[in-house]
Amino acid sequence: MLVYLGLSSHGYGHASRQAAVLQALHSLQPDWRLVVSSAVDQTFLQVAFQGLPVEFRTCRWDVGMVQADALACDQSATLRALEKLDQVLPAQIEQEARWITEQQQSVLVLADIPPALAELASRLEAPLVWLGNFGWDDIYAQQGEEFQRRAERARQAYQLGDLLLRMPFDLAMNWGIPEQHIGLTAATPNALDPELLDELLSPAGEKVLMGFGGLGLTVRPELFALWPDHHFFLPHSPELQGASELHALRNVRVLPPGVRPLDVMPYCQRLIGKPGFSTFSEALSAGLGLHVVERSGFAEASVLLDGLKRHGRYRILSRDAFDRGCWELDQPLQNPSSLPLGVDGAKQAAEAIRDLVLSERSP
Repeated sequence: MLVYLGLSSHGYGHASRQAAVLQALHSLQPDWRLVVSSAVDQTFLQVAFQGLPVEFRTCRWDVGMVQADALACDQSATLRALEKLDQVLPAQIEQEARWITEQQQSVLVLADIPPALAELASRLEAPLVWLGNFGWDDIYAQQGEEFQRRAERARQAYQLGDLLLRMPFDLAMNWGIPEQHIGLTAATPNALDPELLDELLSPAGEKVLMGFGGLGLTVRPELFALWPDHHFFLPHSPELQGASELHALRNVRVLPPGVRPLDVMPYCQRLIGKPGFSTFSEALSAGLGLHVVERSGFAEASVLLDGLKRHGRYRILSRDAFDRGCWELDQPLQNPSSLPLGVDGAKQAAEAIRDLVLSERSP
């Protein structure tokens, strides 16, 4: 069985959560062949899926929303990118359908959550499973008149799926297909090098992970000096690797290449970041409190914040407060209004995918 996972190129979170699903699926079906198809940075994909026998195909399946930075979207640039994608998708679908057919294996298409994967699955006559907490139909429907045709096209594609694995913090996703609710999806943290672990744990004070996804967000170095009793871990990036002002700070540590934010979460108490499904899944699974910077212009953000208030410990920061260093790390976390979410979503998704394949094979 060849499992072909088509990932959104909108951001890194889609890859992070599906790495957890493929990890669980490989445990259940170690003989299945796993292919990941995306235009997300290959270096990040190699880290996200490390330890799994995954093959990579470089394909851009969607645009999502082009982001001006980690917290803002650019509608005009998004429309231009969508028009450009329309020109290359037919040839790409033809190319990938031909390649998959040449493998001479049964195939299942997973999608998180580019609508174009519906056309690929149809060409292959393969079962199609959507995995996600929103669709681009829900996002585009709130972006104004110019996006309405895009929203309807996406909705029509989503209605062609065989199963929706609905993640928490979800939007409407009213597609009229079978669906199953699953819990949070977080991969297993990797063990850290003992020397690095000692370095992370030795500084006094509360440990805080700060991360804003693949695009990152500029933080003035002097703001960290406002919190001398806290020690901050920042994910590796080429920009931060060369930021001498950050490296000079006593309470800031840029993580080495290959160390994921997930890997240091067990040693942290709080996380500062933006609303993001994978960030929330990993942090809540690790028991972290979240200091979340508000994000506008993206429908998923408000749903994520509402869900966080129900299921996590948190503080909500305005963009202005964040930019001034008012991070509220000296304040107690606010408690959720409801019970915690289940953390076995990756296992649930893997079992549902396996069961669908077995049902397709049954006479």
